[in-house]
Amino acid sequence: MKKVIVGIFSFATAIIMMGSMQSCEKFLDKKPLEATLDDLGQGGLEGLVFGLYGGLRNPDVGGAAWGHIPWMAIHSFRDDDYIKGSSEADGADWAVIYDQYQYSKDHWSTNIYYERKYVMINLANTVLYTADSLGLSDPPSLVNVAEAKFVRALTYFDLVRTYGDVRKVTVPIRNATQVNSMPKSTVADIYALIDEDLTYAEQYLPLNWNTATGQSQYPGRLTNGAAKALHAKTLLYRQQWGQALSLLESVIGSGQYSLLSNYSNVFKTVGENGPESLFEIQAHKGPGGVPDFYSFYATCQGVRGSDASGWNMGWGWNTPTLNLVNAYEANDPRMKRSILFSGQSDDPQYGGYGRTLPAYPAVLPRPYWNKKVYADPAEQAATNDPHGNGAMNQRLIRYADVLLMAAEAANETGATQRAEDLLEMVRARAREGQAGVLPKVIYANQGQMRTAIKQERRIELAGEGERFFDLVRWGDAVTVLGGSGYQNRNRYMPLPQPIIDQSQGVLIQNPEYP
Repeated sequence: MKKVIVGIFSFATAIIMMGSMQSCEKFLDKKPLEATLDDLGQGGLEGLVFGLYGGLRNPDVGGAAWGHIPWMAIHSFRDDDYIKGSSEADGADWAVIYDQYQYSKDHWSTNIYYERKYVMINLANTVLYTADSLGLSDPPSLVNVAEAKFVRALTYFDLVRTYGDVRKVTVPIRNATQVNSMPKSTVADIYALIDEDLTYAEQYLPLNWNTATGQSQYPGRLTNGAAKALHAKTLLYRQQWGQALSLLESVIGSGQYSLLSNYSNVFKTVGENGPESLFEIQAHKGPGGVPDFYSFYATCQGVRGSDASGWNMGWGWNTPTLNLVNAYEANDPRMKRSILFSGQSDDPQYGGYGRTLPAYPAVLPRPYWNKKVYADPAEQAATNDPHGNGAMNQRLIRYADVLLMAAEAANETGATQRAEDLLEMVRARAREGQAGVLPKVIYANQGQMRTAIKQERRIELAGEGERFFDLVRWGDAVTVLGGSGYQNRNRYMPLPQPIIDQSQGVLIQNPEYP
């Protein structure tokens, strides 16, 4: 983590490793941390919590289940706007599994995604177990517990919308026998735990971490607004519109957040932990690359060229489709701020750096690239990262998403005028004051407003991991994705077969994948 949180990362990392996978060892073989007040030592309970933040980024802990290719595959390859990317031959099996919906029961991507999610749950449970066993009830400890509950809820939300019924683990895991005896819990049971965790987080997380000067003491640390926004999102998935809207209006009315005037800056260093950010996974590289708290989120999506072309910028996964390009309204500035086009300028007027991409297919293997993760050459040089963008934070919840979720919830409760106002806030920022661009949405009824909000979410949040899950929760996935092979059962992934096998019949496979 940056600044204060980065400063104790080495301590937090040591704690993380006690509950995570290393090399070929499995999470289920690990024992949890047990502690006394004396054992906690440096940082105390807060040190364990800082380890959670680092674990979300660290690829050896939870990072592979967030900002890495497995996360891209499950959250983005499966929609109509992005595909596996890279060259055709590179990871061809991934394209079959995710772009064509021929899911595998035993592929390292879904295996590691599932396992690393439970690594993070185990770490969160360790924090909660430690606080409970030591009877910690002082205000700072209650905040620490709230942070752990947020992380657990965030993790379970990804699991339940990816797999459906999953194990509900609320205690630290001591051995494989303990977890192998646990059957699946229902989707409803998992959401009940999410509700409980996030309600607690809303109560105890601070509005902000600002000092007397107005500067944040802990950039990127969880807040009340992040908890309410995540909770609202989980409620939208259950069509609990009124409850979701109440939480979102509270976030909007808090005065803590606003839209940046420049859409490109949302995804640049200048926009990290800014007024549009509710929650980001932190990454950092110092001058010359030291210290190095690297994230693969941007690097795995960077333009995949060669050293000779000068565009060896990353691994080239998760690339936009022509379908997305065609989905933008005429002259929408967000298209040029979100997509790089092979053979064209990166367009400095729209967030570029004055470079021209090589041509497709002569040099580059794809015609389009994700500009939201585009590295600043000056920052690459300063951090000794010429072939990646490892210092980029991953935006998980931002204010534009809050406004659009609120617009959706308002519309579904019949408050179409409020929905119109919220939608217009997002579109007004996007049009950048240009006359005739992105005109105000005209609608005659709730259905037309619903269509407009869906379209706006697609464009505003393109490439940010929301589209596939939105299509599923709206009931639109079969219609939109059916031509690529999607069936209703593809809303969920099969559970990893190695986990099924380890349970010796206790854990039952998703019945739609016999």
